[in-house]
Amino acid sequence: QVQLVDSGGGEVQAGGSLRLSCVASGYSTIPHYTSSCMAWFRQAPGKEREGVSAIDDVGTSYADSVKGRFTISRSIAKRTLYLDMINLTPEDTAVYYCAASRAWTRACGVSALRYTYWGQGTQVTVSS
Repeated sequence: QVQLVDSGGGEVQAGGSLRLSCVASGYSTIPHYTSSCMAWFRQAPGKEREGVSAIDDVGTSYADSVKGRFTISRSIAKRTLYLDMINLTPEDTAVYYCAASRAWTRACGVSALRYTYWGQGTQVTVSS
């Protein structure tokens, strides 16, 4: 069973930066891990869940609201997904969740329906 543990959230002032991490376990082989789509989603109070960024066989994708400020990457050796966030604004305040698809899933983008496994979430709070 694949498990995801995300971390790295915290409280920062506007203009600050954070790095979120998501460690995956339970993939039987490295190809199973690398063939999975992985993504970050977020949900602010009273708002619907929003896809932030994804990495899959096509490449990387970002929500318009974070382009140029957020960077998604992953370390295969560490089975870890990252989200580097700079120039944070209060509008970025949310619980951030990492997500992973089943192995051998293609072109997921930030469609939540494509993802099977979810982390527990990490709170990001940006104060003005």
